[in-house]
Amino acid sequence: MSSVRAKAALGATAVVVVALVAAGTAVLLSLRANLTDQADRQADSVAREVALDIAAGVRGPAAYAGLDLPDEEDHPVQVADEDGRLLAASEKLERISGTGVSAVTPGRPGAVRGGEDREDDDGEDDKGGDRDDDEPGVGEIGDVLGHTTGTATVDGAAGDYRFAASEVTDRSGRTVVVHAGASLTARDDAVGTAAVAMLIGLPVLLVVVGGVTWLVTRRALRPVEGIRSEMAAITASADLSRRVPEPATHDEVARLARTTNETLAALEAAVERQRRFVADASHELRSPIASLRTQLEVGDAHPELLDVPGAVADTVRLQRLAADLLLLARLDAGETPGAGRLDLAALVREEVSQRATDRVPVASELPDPADAAAEVTGSRGQLARVLGNLLDNAQRHAHASVRVSVTRGADGRVVLGVADDGSGVPDAERERIFARFVRLDDARSRDDGGAGLGLAIARDVAERHGGTLTVGTSPAGGALFELRLPSAGAATG
Repeated sequence: MSSVRAKAALGATAVVVVALVAAGTAVLLSLRANLTDQADRQADSVAREVALDIAAGVRGPAAYAGLDLPDEEDHPVQVADEDGRLLAASEKLERISGTGVSAVTPGRPGAVRGGEDREDDDGEDDKGGDRDDDEPGVGEIGDVLGHTTGTATVDGAAGDYRFAASEVTDRSGRTVVVHAGASLTARDDAVGTAAVAMLIGLPVLLVVVGGVTWLVTRRALRPVEGIRSEMAAITASADLSRRVPEPATHDEVARLARTTNETLAALEAAVERQRRFVADASHELRSPIASLRTQLEVGDAHPELLDVPGAVADTVRLQRLAADLLLLARLDAGETPGAGRLDLAALVREEVSQRATDRVPVASELPDPADAAAEVTGSRGQLARVLGNLLDNAQRHAHASVRVSVTRGADGRVVLGVADDGSGVPDAERERIFARFVRLDDARSRDDGGAGLGLAIARDVAERHGGTLTVGTSPAGGALFELRLPSAGAATG
């Protein structure tokens, strides 16, 4: 069953079935118990009425024949002595069980009442003959000894009864037991009627519950179907500019639609960025490849005209561009930096010492080598690439001064600064320069200006190290690039 609506309807119906069966069983048991108690009270009342007559007027065994006993089928009565001999019984009583005295004709002995156990409805044995040693006095009525369930046939009609047993001592001093019954027909009819009504109403109620659940679920899931169909259409058309419909409600479905649209927008931006990247990369690669091919073709036809230095320069530029594109591809794929601990100041010393041929000498302002305040966590190779890109950028724009520094910021982060005395970066362009393949000076040659990937790579690496890379104005009036990284102590703490 793949339909959510069907599953919801079936689940709701199952829950209702369990709840109704449990509730119905409880109601029927409660109704049965209440009606049984009512029958017990009726039997008690009849037993006490007969006992009152015995206590008030019976003197001797012969007087029991004249007792006025109920003879209707609702209340059969027996009077027996302590030995289980029947003294009196309802006139139309034909058969009886459950009282401990099976006889129906006066003078005949029944079962030995004192030795027979009679089981009550609650499953407990009721000892009809176990009485207190203190029997009622002459002309007095004792307590009800207990209640039992049995059957009786009165005037040809058989039925179930609840019997009450009550002791009484007649005027001659004989203690007898009065067994009076109350019919359970009303109880059985009421319980049966209630059970039938429940059995008839249960399927109807289940159909209503299942139908309502189906309709409500269908209405609630209608926006989900709209989202699904629109997503299928977007997938088929590959048009990421489309969006799924957003319901006007403020429920989970509406939040799902908004999140889906946000995901589509991010996916569209990523795809568009990838397309631009591929286009720009193709454009950047086309020029040096064409130049290199031209030089090789000229050299093949006229060896004396071969520009070997130019070919080497184009090859180096291709190599650097390929390395930059490969690094960007790894960063876009989610490559995480290593967790090594390194001294950023030592890294700067090492990198600056290898740049002896730079056009503008690089001055440095670094902390003492014994100071661990410049330690960070990350990839040495990637951070060295960031420093190299920033220094290359400063060399292209500086007039006479390039300065690199490593300090500890007020926020506890390690700050790597690269400043120059060039023309600086306009405020409006300070974010755009970190985009890929962006070069502000369009008049520069590609050989001098690079491919426009250095700063983009530097920012990506900074962000993957948990840091930031920003540009401002240096004290000399040029650009000041600041790389802020968490210190190794903060990262581990």
